[in-house]
Amino acid sequence: MSRYQFDDDEPYVVIERRSADLMPFLVGLALGAGAALLLAPRSGADTRRDIKRRAMRVRRAAEQVVTDTADTVTETFQEAKRRVEDRIDSVHQAIDLKRQQVTRAMEAGRAAAYEAREELEQRIAESKAAHGAGATAHNGRGGDGELDEG
Repeated sequence: MSRYQFDDDEPYVVIERRSADLMPFLVGLALGAGAALLLAPRSGADTRRDIKRRAMRVRRAAEQVVTDTADTVTETFQEAKRRVEDRIDSVHQAIDLKRQQVTRAMEAGRAAAYEAREELEQRIAESKAAHGAGATAHNGRGGDGELDEG
């Protein structure tokens, strides 16, 4: 059974609840503004002049907001650009420093390798000379260590 009892012969109104929507508000706003213009105690010229002044104020305020927003966006972009450029510069400096360090290390390695080679060649030459002197001394003596005369 229904919560409400209706008589089928009598008219009735159904009110439905819906979620809040912006469109009814805007329609009500437009209707209210239209009624206010029609019922305003001032003349049409005064009302139009007042509307024009208010529209100009709103326009100037909107232009100021746009200008301020554009300035803020430009400043933010410039600051971000400056920070990126600073980081790029610091990376370039770090790369240059590493390049110099690698170049110095390579030069030091080459110098050390050259010195090691020179020393090795000198030792080999000394070793050959010593071996040659030992072989000559060995060839001049007999197996018992005495000179062969023959």
